[in-house]
Amino acid sequence: MTSPSSLAAPNAGPSAAVPSPWKLSAFWFGSAFLWLLLLLILMPADVKHFVGDADKGKYLGLLGGIGAVVALVLPPIVGNYSDRVGKRLPLMRLGVGVSVVGLAVMAFAATTLNGMNGFWIYTLGFLIVQFGNNYATAPYSALIPELVPQAERGRYSGVMGLLQASGQLLGGVTALLVGLLHLPGLVSYLLIAVAVLVSAWVTLAGVPETQVKVRKESGPRLSLAQLFAHQPFLWVFITRALFALGQYSVQPFLSYYTKDVLKQENASLSTSILLMTIIVGAICTTLIGGRLSDRIGRKPVIYVAGTLMAAIALLLLIAPSFPVAVAMSLVFGLGYGAFTSVDWALGSDAMPSSGSYARDMGIWHVAFVAPQLIESPQGILLDHGNRLGGNLGYSWVFGLAAVFFILGVILVRNVPEAPRGARKAA
Repeated sequence: MTSPSSLAAPNAGPSAAVPSPWKLSAFWFGSAFLWLLLLLILMPADVKHFVGDADKGKYLGLLGGIGAVVALVLPPIVGNYSDRVGKRLPLMRLGVGVSVVGLAVMAFAATTLNGMNGFWIYTLGFLIVQFGNNYATAPYSALIPELVPQAERGRYSGVMGLLQASGQLLGGVTALLVGLLHLPGLVSYLLIAVAVLVSAWVTLAGVPETQVKVRKESGPRLSLAQLFAHQPFLWVFITRALFALGQYSVQPFLSYYTKDVLKQENASLSTSILLMTIIVGAICTTLIGGRLSDRIGRKPVIYVAGTLMAAIALLLLIAPSFPVAVAMSLVFGLGYGAFTSVDWALGSDAMPSSGSYARDMGIWHVAFVAPQLIESPQGILLDHGNRLGGNLGYSWVFGLAAVFFILGVILVRNVPEAPRGARKAA
């Protein structure tokens, strides 16, 4: 059996040209802008418009679950194709174009249609967006392990986390301005399309095709059984899935939480404020966490981050007022930023073979998107608990989020890390 050391990806040498971390990570900025504005602001409001208040949780969860199926299946398939044909950037271009078409369909349904017919056309548009974005993300995900030496992956992951948080912050600001100025919903969809196109252009221009070398000869292509038998990959996959389960237990229903629990009349505005507070906290820790992980290891950063996130998920249930919830959100953001700052570095370190970077990163990405399937049962659980009274549904879903975060903290101990000296020598 091939030893883990022989499967490890070769690191770029000192003379290898490494693209700027800002250009390499720019696409993540637009993608983060897209998903924050779409999932947390536009979709909750649009779903309520189509189906009414009583079933909003069920249909929002259903929509997220249907989209998650695409995000679950597509990245490994496209990643495997990308590895075989030796292409990354052309596939990114195609995926970005498809996602913009999907945004147009969603905007059409949200601004001109009503009822269940409108909901299903809206769902079709969302599926197209999911298809295009994941088609682009699969080859894109291979670029960090492929181009960045292991000793610098924490820094690059920190920049990616910072741009992700910045994209989310801009999404929250956009939602706030659109709400305050009473602009039509179409404006938000147009801004999403612009953000995705511009950020993709920066990455595509900053990473020349000639610089991307898919090194088929430098590592074996592992079967799925061999991939999951590789302990670093197995435990990174499991722990990432647990953190994602915690996130998706709360995130889709944050707008409803501000209305039902915090008693905010303008739920969209209040949700935007909470989200921007979380993101400001995240920005404070992304670069620090990434650089720190290059020095002390990835896991200590995750221990602190996950514990903070679990504690705040529980404390939000007893927040006596909206200002207190905002303060708690800032602390949650500190933990979330620290986690995202090392997420990609830990995943890149766990890749066992450079012969299948895009496929394996696509499979690793499944650990983040598959938990979106929990939205549908969580939505049903939320509605059922709330019908029993006392906002019990929120206690159930927020409590489950805390459990998932804590399990992630506990089990990440099983992730074998390369010694710090090995990272520095890489």
